[in-house]
Amino acid sequence: MKTSHILVQGGAAAWPICLGYLPIGLAFGVLAQKAGLSPFQVALMSIFVFAGSSQFIAVSMLAAGASLTAIVATTFMVNLRHLLMSSSLAAILGQKSRLKLTLFAYGVTDESFAVNYTRLSAGEWDLDRSLVVNHTANLMWLVSTVAGVYFGHLIPAHAFGIDYALTAMFICLLIFQLKNRTAILTAIIAGVLAVVLSLIIPGNAYIVLASMLAAGIGVIIKHRHI
Repeated sequence: MKTSHILVQGGAAAWPICLGYLPIGLAFGVLAQKAGLSPFQVALMSIFVFAGSSQFIAVSMLAAGASLTAIVATTFMVNLRHLLMSSSLAAILGQKSRLKLTLFAYGVTDESFAVNYTRLSAGEWDLDRSLVVNHTANLMWLVSTVAGVYFGHLIPAHAFGIDYALTAMFICLLIFQLKNRTAILTAIIAGVLAVVLSLIIPGNAYIVLASMLAAGIGVIIKHRHI
């Protein structure tokens, strides 16, 4: 198929993701600017990390004065889901060009995974179109986050609920995960453990520990009910 057709079809599949990334990216850029990051630093983060939730977490923890160890550990735990998503995609893609697979793996996010996996599973998609989806979304995320930094100084610190963007985003992510009783119970356990451990453990390490314990308990609960 002609390259132009691949670009058009991949771009058409990516545009809903881009529409969603635009406001979230701008919000992140504003928060990053308030935390003291420069446009260049935000651009580097969006290029090398390219993970919205992790970037929000990192900026929030930086603003709170968290240690580098706590930030790295927390974002590592948050991004572990990419291992599962990539494993699912690898089973479909099989043996392809290593260069293309490397570029593809870099651009895997929750949204691009959902778009590509559905189409790849149906046999109506290929790696080239998937690459267009991933990197079109990546470009939109980069542009919107940097734009947010440039316009951040025009927005008061507490205007439009920008300072609540991180909390709101994770509430939404949590709600979408509550698909059964096990997930609901695991979420409740994680919340309770986080509150209890925050009273015992200084800093932000309690977040990682509560998440790991709750996930382990959730796995045990799930296996006992299978």
